Amino acid sequence: MHDLIYEVIRNEDTLLMVLAAGTIVLCSLFGSITRIVTGLARERTRREIAAYIAEGSMTPEQGERVLNARHRNA
Repeated sequence: MHDLIYEVIRNEDTLLMVLAAGTIVLCSLFGSITRIVTGLARERTRREIAAYIAEGSMTPEQGERVLNARHRNA
């Protein structure tokens, strides 16, 4: 294992390829996490608006406007 690490560090072309591949993997991972968190937040907001409508503190039309306003600004 140490020989492999030493060889990668010593060979610049291999090091650059490993760093590029690592960067691509990390960017993909962070992008996926961002999409997951955004989707969860969007669903939580929809549930909260539905609860406000169910308890009567918001009309269905107001809830629809809130949800549509978010989509227009995104």
